[in-house]
Amino acid sequence: MLIQDIMTAGPVTVKTSASIVDAARLLLDKHLSGLPVVDDNGAVVGVISESDFLRRGELETERQRSALLEFFVGPGRLAEEYAHANGRLVEEVMTSPVKTISPSSSINAAVEMMERENIKRLPVVDGEKLVGIVTRSDLLRALAGLLAARAEPYDDAKIKACVADELAKHSWSKNGFLRVDVKGGVVELSGSIFDERERMAARVLAENVPGVRAVNDHLTWIDPYSGIAMSMP
Repeated sequence: MLIQDIMTAGPVTVKTSASIVDAARLLLDKHLSGLPVVDDNGAVVGVISESDFLRRGELETERQRSALLEFFVGPGRLAEEYAHANGRLVEEVMTSPVKTISPSSSINAAVEMMERENIKRLPVVDGEKLVGIVTRSDLLRALAGLLAARAEPYDDAKIKACVADELAKHSWSKNGFLRVDVKGGVVELSGSIFDERERMAARVLAENVPGVRAVNDHLTWIDPYSGIAMSMP
């Protein structure tokens, strides 16, 4: 799936010259948590979000520091924070520069960028033109659709083969010895593991195979240092 498959097209925008009152009302009226900011030519130059309104002079939530900390922070940073907390125009409080993504990029690229930059939304631009926005909600919506569209259930033989094949793909499953049996769509996991976290991973892997009705866990945990074995209660 590509960004163009899940993005919200024609996003609501706000201009740099707009007041923060207008931006706040847009966020509230449209039930949004953030807006792309565009200049007079329609180019994306920033993003304004709910987080930009947290540290405000009106709310008396401006960041407070001791004189010693202010010395280390420096006057430039202090001036920037003051402007952000007391600015009246969108261009004075927006987050800029802004990270953007292409509509032909993969969803994985968007997720990696969101995690790396610790952001919740990415304006989607085609060349210089804003064509959409992709947010964490869009990713959640895509996931919900994929989870609902489950494949046709497999028979027992195919379930067993699929679980075994999937286990073979992961390094964590090679740590111990896992055996798979299937009867009536119920997967029986047995064998040994050397890390309790492998138990949950094996269960989740089996649960994701179409046709699996339940997973019974008979795995035995073996302490890799003492050799003591402990079965699932």
